[in-house]
This record gives sequence, C-alpha cells and structure tokens, in this order.
Amino acid sequence: MPADISSSPQTLIRTVILTGNPNSGKTTLFNAFTKLRQKVGNYPGVTVERKTGTLMLANDRVVNVIDLPGMYSLAVRSPDEQLARNVLMGRLSDTSKPDLVICVIDAGNLERNLYLVSQLQDLGLPMIIALNMMDEVERQGREIDVVRLSKVLGMPVVPTVASQNKGIEELKQLIAEGVTVSYQRGWRMAPDLEEEVEQLVRLLVQHEKMDRHAAFAEALILLSLGAKLKNEEKKTGPARWFYKEELIRQISVIQDRLRLKGLRARTAAIEARYDWIKSVVRQCVHDKNKQPREDLTERIDAVVTHQLWGWVFFFGIMALMFYMIFTIATYPMDWIDAGFTKMGDWVTRVLPAGQLRNLMVDGIIAGVGGVVIFLPQILILFFFISLLQDTGYMVRTAFIMDRVMSKVGLHGKSFIPLLSSFACAIPGIMSARTIESPKDRLVTILVAPLMSCSARLPVYTIMIAVLMPAATGMQKAGIMLAMYVTGIVGACLMAWLFKKTLLRSQKPVFIMELPPYRWPSWHAVVIHMWERSRLFLRRAGTIILALSVILWVLMSYPRHEGLPGSDALKASFAGQMGTALEPVIKPLGYDWRIGIGLIGSFAAREVFVSTMSIVFNLGDEAKENSLREAFQAAHWPDGRPLFTPLVCLSLMVFYVFALQCVSTVAVVWRETNSWQWPLFQFVYMAILAYLASLAVYQLGRVMGFS
Repeated sequence: MPADISSSPQTLIRTVILTGNPNSGKTTLFNAFTKLRQKVGNYPGVTVERKTGTLMLANDRVVNVIDLPGMYSLAVRSPDEQLARNVLMGRLSDTSKPDLVICVIDAGNLERNLYLVSQLQDLGLPMIIALNMMDEVERQGREIDVVRLSKVLGMPVVPTVASQNKGIEELKQLIAEGVTVSYQRGWRMAPDLEEEVEQLVRLLVQHEKMDRHAAFAEALILLSLGAKLKNEEKKTGPARWFYKEELIRQISVIQDRLRLKGLRARTAAIEARYDWIKSVVRQCVHDKNKQPREDLTERIDAVVTHQLWGWVFFFGIMALMFYMIFTIATYPMDWIDAGFTKMGDWVTRVLPAGQLRNLMVDGIIAGVGGVVIFLPQILILFFFISLLQDTGYMVRTAFIMDRVMSKVGLHGKSFIPLLSSFACAIPGIMSARTIESPKDRLVTILVAPLMSCSARLPVYTIMIAVLMPAATGMQKAGIMLAMYVTGIVGACLMAWLFKKTLLRSQKPVFIMELPPYRWPSWHAVVIHMWERSRLFLRRAGTIILALSVILWVLMSYPRHEGLPGSDALKASFAGQMGTALEPVIKPLGYDWRIGIGLIGSFAAREVFVSTMSIVFNLGDEAKENSLREAFQAAHWPDGRPLFTPLVCLSLMVFYVFALQCVSTVAVVWRETNSWQWPLFQFVYMAILAYLASLAVYQLGRVMGFS
C-alpha cells in the first residue's frame, strides 16, 4: 500500500469525531467544545449511546462533534468498541467516514495511547492529536517535544489541558483552517508477512471496493481473527460486514501459509507497532528529574484501596453524601415547596370552584410539585457521582469491590455499571456494554436495577421523615445508607444465584486501568448536573404530569357527591383498583390507598410520592396538612395508624427490590434484543420485593415492633 497519506486543507470540515483511550479526558474535551449544545441518543438500530453536540467556530460556522465510546484499539472486545470501530471505518449505513478525527491521548501514558494512534493512521483519516493532561506531565518532571512528535507522527499535535480549557482555541483554529496530514508508516513486519498483507489488501480492494488505506487496516483485523473469521458477521450486529465465500476461502489460504512459515499476523503487527512507538517515545519524551519522585497517586491508593481503610473511606464518602442530602438540600427544598404552595393558592384565587380548579390544584400542582421538590437532593447525588468520576476515585471503588464481586462470580468491572445505577439504572445498564463476557454482561443487567437509583430518593425521604420525624441529619443518612447497602447486598446475592444456575460461566479475570488522581473539571461537573436536572424536570413535566392528570381523573370519577372525601375516593376507579389489590398487600401492612400508590409507581418509582400527594389532598382531613403530616394522621378503619415505623420500613424495602420503572424495562429489552429477559427481570424483582417486605413486616410484628 502507499506509505504516504495526505489530506487537503481545502476540505470543509462538517463533522469531527472524538476518540481515544478511556480516561484520556475525551469527554472533558467534548464538554469544552460543545458546552451546553449537546444531546445524548442512540445510533439507529444500535443500543450504544451516541453523544453529539455542536462546536461554534468563527463567523458563526457550526461543526458537528461526535464523542465515541473509549477504546484501546481497533481489535474490539465489547459492543461499545465495535460501534466505535464501525464509525471510524465508515461501516454504518447512516454515518459516512468522518471529515476529521481528533484522537485524545493521555500525555502521561504516551506509549499505551500511541498504539491506537498508529491504528487510526492506517485508516488514512485526517487527524489531529490532542495531547491532553500536559499539566500532569510537568508535575511528573517530564517534558514532551511537541514539535518533534508532530513531525514523527506526520500530523498536528496540540498540547491541551481540557479541564482548564487550555489548547481548546488552538484546536478550534485547526478545525476552522483544515488539516494537512503527511504520514509514512514507520513500523514494518517481516517481509513475508508484509507481502501476504499486501495480497490481502488487493483482494479487499477488488472484492469489497475498499480504498487501500481502509483495506490495509481491514487486512490486519481479518488476519488476526484466524478461526473466528466466519463468526465476524454475527458479532458485528446491525452494522454487518459481508465477505464473499471466495474471499473467505482465500483469506483462509493466506492464514494457512502464514502458519506454515511460523508467522502470526496478530502478534507480529502488535510487536512491530510497539517497537516503533518505543522509538517515538525515546525521541520525544525527556525526563528532567534525576531522582524519581514518589507518586502522589500511589500514596493515596495505599489508603483508599486498602483492604480495611478502603472500605472505611468508601462508606465515609457515602455517609457524607447522604448527610448533605438531608441537611444542605432541605433549604432549596423548602423554597420549592413554598413556591408550589403559592402557585396553588394563586390558582385557587383565580379560578372559580369546580373540577378544573381541583384538577389544577389537587392533580397537576400537587402531583408535579410532590416530585420536583426532591430536585435538590437528586442534584447533590449527581454532584457526588460526577465528582467521584472526574477525580478517578470511581474506578477505585470497582477495584475494592472486586474482592466482593469475585465471590459471586463477577469482577470489579461489573461494579461500574452497578455504581452508575445509583444515579439511574438506564445509563448503568447501557454501560454494561464494556463487559466482554456476554453472560457476565447479562447478569450485570439483571441486577443493576437493585441499586437504589435517584428515583427512589423521594420515596426514601418521605418514609424516613415519617419513620423518624425528630431524627438528626446523621441518623436519617444512616437509614438511607442502609437502604443502599441492602440494594448492593441483594444485587450480589442475585448475581451469585444467576451465575450458579441460569448463566453459569467461568469466573473472569479482572483487569482495569487505575488512572491517576486529577482535580475535577468543575465545568464538566456543572454540565453533568445540568443534563441530569434537565432530564428530571422534563420527566416531571411530561410523564409525571400526564400520570398526575390520569391518576386525578381515576381518583375523582365516578362522582359521588354525597359521600365524604375518603369514601368518595374509595368508590372511585382508582379506589376500586386499590381495594382489589388490598388483600394481596395487606400482609405487608399496606391498605388500598398505598395500593393506589404502588399501581401508579409502576410507570416510575417517584410517582408514588406524587400519587400519595393526590390521594391525601383529595380528603378533606388532609387539606391543611403536608404530605408527611397526612401520612402520620392516616389510620385504618379500626383506628390503628397506617404509616407505622414498621410499615415505612417495609415500604422502603419494597422499593429497594421492586422494578417499577417502564423506561428501565424498555432499555433492558433493547440491550438484550428480547422480551424474555426484561419480563423475567420484572417478575423476579416483584417476587423478591414482596417476600422481603413480607419478612420485614411479619417478623417485626412477631418481635413486638408496632
């Protein structure tokens, strides 16, 4: 193949692809480029997440930016990496080859990152190297000759510190002007192997009509597959790459010839690349320190990954987060509550008495306001999660949890999706694509919703307030932490059961990179909180609003003018549904009103709170009271209090285990491409929730707790 690759600067760049190794700062650069002009979706026909945004250049010119999943090489091991390779090689039907690729590399790990660069060069794509985290290189006492590196690689190299917006303007200027790339492949394999690769390149050009650069990269991939070649079409999914039978036969002949000569295409290419990369590093990287310094990351890791202190630190961070949820968040929650109260009073004054006013006040304002009030708590949760991700501590949690996960047949890599599920099970389930083993990936998906997501926060908060009205913030945080630990224990036990029965497989080896600790990008943290709050408010303004209206209608009709509020509610459509469910849930300590809440929350867990707001605001006795006071005043027909501490605890346990989220069910269906697994997941979690709540309530009664 030609050794020289060049691209014309006159080509107008419309689409920029960001790629690079995980933990290289790629997403931070994406956020710096797009600011708030970004959205998250899925590739058509593919469940892999697609982050896109727009970059504003001079003269109001707009460039589309796509942030690909992180990858170490073009030799894929997971659906995320498969998608990234398909986009870069132009294999997706809806996506052409990118106009420009920006490969973000960690300057502190140049040797490892340049491996992907060498593969991307073979594709013949116009490319810029964003040499990120240069501040860490300086702190380590090293120096990178950027001019020399750019000359050796044959492409522009821009030193950046994305978290501090350094180098961003230089990148934007290069994008605006266009890029010239002059690359000569510096690495070479054995002459016989080079000859065989060249023959395969000619076959691909002839049979698949590929250009020579893409054919060279494809030839190396095909030769490395060996006996797995025939399964390649099945692995690629919707973005299939079809090979003619004759081409497959000729590839097999080439592979046989290589084996007879004692040549292995895959290892030969890897070794040749790394030999070249080492020479590049020797030319361009210089160590200014004569005495090696003790690494700060190693000193911190000695504590946070310790067999004992690592756990203490982990639970300390969790306790601090929940303490802030119950203290700092109360102030903005009071402001939001006061705002919705004033809104309800204003509507009451403006609208005449009647069904429309009741719908607005008791249905929409009470329903939506009952959920939006918990936005500050959810923001604090996302703040901590984003902070842990940016600093590099999140990966350490996977490392310390590997000691537990290995006992149930999984590895620490499964804990990253599980930990992400603390915020929301949907991105947690989607992030399970990074797990190589299909069975381990499926087990992780099946247990991810057992982690207490942010949608459960409103339920936990109101139940804890009723359970312990006079408790301190630290006591409430302790109960909340216990709920989260219960979910983790439940996930581990169910994973162990699945690995021993339905999804038996060998215990995997855990290999994960521990990136150095970094100061968080506050800009990225704010963007993350903004994205999640926007999604939460959109959910409150659409799904929860619609459900609030529907529930109000079900709880208001048919009309029974002569009946008191509670009897009229019981005679409504919703009341009839709750009454029909009561015999099933009464052993858990629940009555028909709680049954209405359970039915409503099948759409989304947080709807339980808004449903209860509507239920108790419809009764005359609850008009003057807050929801918490209404819960405390609720009684059974014989005068016994309904929301006893035992019932509150039983409800929290129910919501720890129950899969009451239609969106999660839909995502599991898309990820597994089958209704079998989401239905199985829904049923097993419903049974688990019922039995756990039954055990809590009935054992509590036997032990004398009221």
